[in-house]
Amino acid sequence: MRVIAGIAKGRPLKAVPGINTRPTTDKVKEAIFSMIGPFFDGGTALDLFAGTGGLGIEALSRGMAHALFIDRDRQSVEIVRRNVEAAGMNGKAEVYRNEAERALKLLQKRELVFRLIFLDPPYKMTNADELMAELAERGLLEQEARIVVEHDSTHRYPQTIGDFIELRHSQYGETAVTVYAYRPDYSLTGGTLHASP
Repeated sequence: MRVIAGIAKGRPLKAVPGINTRPTTDKVKEAIFSMIGPFFDGGTALDLFAGTGGLGIEALSRGMAHALFIDRDRQSVEIVRRNVEAAGMNGKAEVYRNEAERALKLLQKRELVFRLIFLDPPYKMTNADELMAELAERGLLEQEARIVVEHDSTHRYPQTIGDFIELRHSQYGETAVTVYAYRPDYSLTGGTLHASP
């Protein structure tokens, strides 16, 4: 694994030992960033099931100003810290060990707002839609924030989830990626987006 583009391009990233963490392959990572835009101009990213931290680090390398990395696994958190350091991103990153749902409550207390969110939970979990709804309910999202959900290709999330509109869906073998935009000022009527009054 490596950083694909941006200021940390080519920096190698460590994997988490064992079989409990499934890092996003470079091929899928490249596809994700071609979907959401190759480069960014500031903003804060949230890598909620960080694993190795590869997605959040890639976002920082491509121009995000800051990123928070959260994982419940102690070993994963240690690898994320090492990878952040290896990529030269210590000043732009915060790494925490916590459960996803509990972390969202703490982020709300800090009044943080995110432009880009990566949801890459274990494939047996199919509750990314519930996490998205909680992100919105807790006021953690910018208007037009992008949410990248990586999941098992046998599971299909709805095209609309509350104020989230699906922008892209692609499959890569056993892996699927669904990208949503957060649009609280829009409603979906008859398949066409209309601005709400």
